[in-house]
Amino acid sequence: MATTKEYKDYVLEKLSILDDITCRPMMGEYLLYYHGTLFGGIYDNRLLVKMVDSNKKYYMKREIPYQNAKEMYHLEEMENREILKSIIEDTCKGLQ
Repeated sequence: MATTKEYKDYVLEKLSILDDITCRPMMGEYLLYYHGTLFGGIYDNRLLVKMVDSNKKYYMKREIPYQNAKEMYHLEEMENREILKSIIEDTCKGLQ
């Protein structure tokens, strides 16, 4: 199942708390970048971020974005935009 445009728009609206978020389509899904750093994506109507030491403290559920891919963290709760912002920032710090 590919991600719907409505869900993509919902996620981008929640991520608007961060400046310089870029969304690129990729085979029916979307890759997400923050200040040019690929931190995750939207897969099957799920917001997933890469697993790094700096975001383990949020105890997110582990999921596989697509068959044969590495596990990623699933951001299920997006209503608290400050936590969402912290998770994205910490993820990107861990990727540098």
